[in-house]
Order: sequence, then C-alpha cells, then structure tokens
Amino acid sequence: MSRINTNVNSLIAQRVLGLNNKALNTSLERLSTGLRITRGKDDPAGLIASQNLRAEKSALGQAISNAERADQVVNIAEGGLDEVSSLLSELQGLVTQTANSSGLSSEEKQANQLQIDSIIQTIDRVASSTSFQGLKLLNGNLDFTTESVGSNVGSYKINSAKLDFEGTRDVDVVVTGSAQVAGFYLSFGDDRIDLTNADSRFVLEITGNRGTRELSFASGTSVSDIVSAINSFTDVTGIEATLSGSGATSSGIVLASVDFGENEFVSVRVIDDGGINSAVAQSGVYEFNAGDTTTASTASGDRTLFSNASNKITDFGQDVAATINGIVATTQGTTARINTDFLDVEIDLRTGTASSTGAEAQRLGALTAFTITGGGADFQLAGRVDIAGKVSLGIQNVQVNNLGRTKDGADTYFLADLGSGRNLNLVDGNVNQAQEVVENAIREVSGLRGRLGAFQKNTIGATIRSLGVAVENTAAAESVVRDADFASETASLTRAQILSTSASQILTLANSQPQSALQLLG
Repeated sequence: MSRINTNVNSLIAQRVLGLNNKALNTSLERLSTGLRITRGKDDPAGLIASQNLRAEKSALGQAISNAERADQVVNIAEGGLDEVSSLLSELQGLVTQTANSSGLSSEEKQANQLQIDSIIQTIDRVASSTSFQGLKLLNGNLDFTTESVGSNVGSYKINSAKLDFEGTRDVDVVVTGSAQVAGFYLSFGDDRIDLTNADSRFVLEITGNRGTRELSFASGTSVSDIVSAINSFTDVTGIEATLSGSGATSSGIVLASVDFGENEFVSVRVIDDGGINSAVAQSGVYEFNAGDTTTASTASGDRTLFSNASNKITDFGQDVAATINGIVATTQGTTARINTDFLDVEIDLRTGTASSTGAEAQRLGALTAFTITGGGADFQLAGRVDIAGKVSLGIQNVQVNNLGRTKDGADTYFLADLGSGRNLNLVDGNVNQAQEVVENAIREVSGLRGRLGAFQKNTIGATIRSLGVAVENTAAAESVVRDADFASETASLTRAQILSTSASQILTLANSQPQSALQLLG
C-alpha cells in the first residue's frame, strides 16, 4: 500500500539518522576533550565518584606542599641550632681553659669572660633572629603553654601534643613505683671506729658509676670525719655519705648514689677491716630495704660483716615506674616519658635530691602533672583536615635564661649565669658548676636537633613519599572513571560515521519512494 501524506520510512530514517548523529557527536566530544564524562547526564554515579576523587587529589597535593613547607621551616630552625651548637662547643673550651687557673693570668681570665659574654649575647641574638616569614622559631614561640603544674613535677618537656580547636589536654601521672637510689648503711657501733690495734687501719673501697676511691682510716677516727672524707670524692665516685643520726651519737653512715635509677650503683669492698668486727657489736654493711631513707637503722636490711665484705658487694638503684595518661611510661631515674601520636611528653618526677630524701623521690599514687593549653607548631600533613592528619611539634626556647638547666641543691642555674657578675662567671665563680651547665646546654640543643632531624627524615620524608603514592593512585582511579578510552572511542566514531552516512542515504531513498505513486496516475 502506498501513501504520500505519511512517509513512515522517512520518519524511521530520520530517527535513526538523529541517533547516529548524536552518537557521532558524543564520540567527537569525547575524543576532542579526552573525557568520558563532561556533564552529569554522561554518567551520574561516575561524575560523583570522579568529583570526589578530584577533590581528594587536590587535598593530597596540597598536603605534599604543606610537608615541603614544614621541611623548610625546620631547616631554618636547624640552621640556627647549628650555630648555637658551635657557640656552645667554643664555650666548653673556654670553661676548660679557665679551669687551668694556675696557668692563667687574671687578664687572660677577664679576656675569656669577655668572650663568654659575647657568646651568651650571640646565642640570644640567634634565638631571637631565627624566623620564618616573621615567626620566631627558637625563642619559645613554638613551645607549648601549660598551667596548673603540680608540685610533684620537678621539670618537664613537651615534644608534641595534638589539641582540638581551642582545646586543652590534661597530663595525668600515676606513680606505681618510686625511684630509688643505690646504697648501703655502714654501722660502726659507736661515733668513732674502734679497731683491735692502734696501728691497724680500716681500709674501705667505694665505687659508684663515676669512679672508685680507696680510703684508709685509723682507729679513733670519728664517723663524721669518715663522712667528710667520702664526700670529698663525691664528684669522682658519684656517692654521697650522710650520718644516720645527729651529733655525737652518730654511729652509722648511709652511702647513697647522688642520682636515682637503675644506672646508679654503689659498691663497697672492705680491703682491711682492722679487726673492727671483733671489737664492736652490730658493725657491718647493711642493705637497703624498700622504703629506707637516710634514717635507716641497723635493723633495716641484711647485714654483711666487715670481715666478710672483702669481696665487693653492690646495690643498684631503681627507676621510677609510672603511667602517663594511662600509657606505661618509659623511665630512667626519676624521668618518665611517653611518645604517642597524640602526646610526646617527658616529666621529671623528682621532688628533691637523692641526698636529702634518701631512697625515695616520689609518693605513690595519681597526680595531675600539668595541663597543656596551647602552643607548639602544627603542620597539616594529610588531605583531610582533622586531628589525625595534623602533626604537632614543640621547639623549646634556646635563649640563655632557659638553656642548660642544672640543679645544685636548692639552687637552679642556667647558661645566663656564666655572664659577668653572675654566680658561674669564670673570674671568681664556680667553674665546675659552670661546665655542668654548659654540658647540659649542649645535650639539650643536640637533643632538640636530633628530634627535629628525626621529624624531617621520618615524619616529613615518609609523609611526602606516601602522599605521592596516594596522589598517583587517586589520579589513576579518577582516570578510570572519567577519562575517555581513545581506542574504544575511535572505534565508536568510525561506526557512528558509517551509520550516519548510511542513514543519510537511506533517508534520501525514503524521501523519493512516494514519487512512485505518480506512476498510478498514468
């Protein structure tokens, strides 16, 4: 049947031609842009996934830039600390030179003191001038701020602490075992040693972690004189002696290590007892029991007769045992430390000195050490901005009034005390104490440099490498979802071209088909 008002074949050809042209246009667009998805209708789910991947890739790329910026900040701080280290090494040499007092004139001492004053001023200047875009790095600006410091905390150092926005973090300590000094109780039964013969000698060898000394005492030597003799070598042996009682009734001596901890020890060897065991009852060397103090009595521990102490007997100290914020701390002496992703803090729980508090330095139980209220240097080293992706770093103040902290009884000294007119100046001050302060300052700066170096090498270096891999994988995932497959699209283009041309020719034939109706009209 032939109709001329409705050309169904032409309509079919037009529809197919339109579809083929649309497919051709889609292939041309994908090949020209290189993208399979350019708008939501191309693939709604794929568009959502690719946009999320694009955002993630952008954040990861910026995190890499942040890590590189952090590396630059630490590099600048390291440069300043390197100069401070060099100045401290020079200062150490000047202190050692000045200690050679008999070989120096007063003018030379004054000249050395002038150099020390200049070094101290330069250290302060370096600490104040080392900056990154105006931000001071070594003057305490990047140290953490605290409040409510407990009375049981001797000193502390916060290496890192992650805080929420405007948040604080309490540092709670539970002391489960007190630090102990090493030591023995020596009982002579009287306030003077009584030997069997006037010509006899009581010869004692004491050894600490610093060295050994052999001491010889004649019959009739007072216990207080023995204490003085032992204490004259405290700097050499690391052992301090105290009377167990008071006044003329003192008949015993407590030998204790100057410091606390498992690295401390006291060894006693009686080379010649001089017959003291047969002359005096209850004399001998007594071990410390847990809880002993400088008031230790002869009944406080197991006794070794002086005559049986010819072989060296040794007692070791004990490190404090504690937890910090529920985490078992690594301890040394009276110092406890934890190092986690959220908190790296080191706390000295010493509340006194070994000589004044005997075998115990801390009370057992819980205490709030301090509260961290802010500060530190925060670096965003992950694509997602949250506390897990943040890295915190504390850089302590290296100015001379905060560097080289050293306790000497009730006094505390810093590097600034080596200046002219101060207690540790090299003209008329305590040179031994001055060198200890300088040594502590060198250790503090070296420790800070090592921590910054570890941050650069391990934290920043590993972060940049891992983020680089993450960027590659994220880009690859986005490419799979969004990018056009040129091999497939060129095949589709060829197909669409052929079908479009074919449809055009068929449309021409369909449009000419109704003309056959004219043949029926003759």
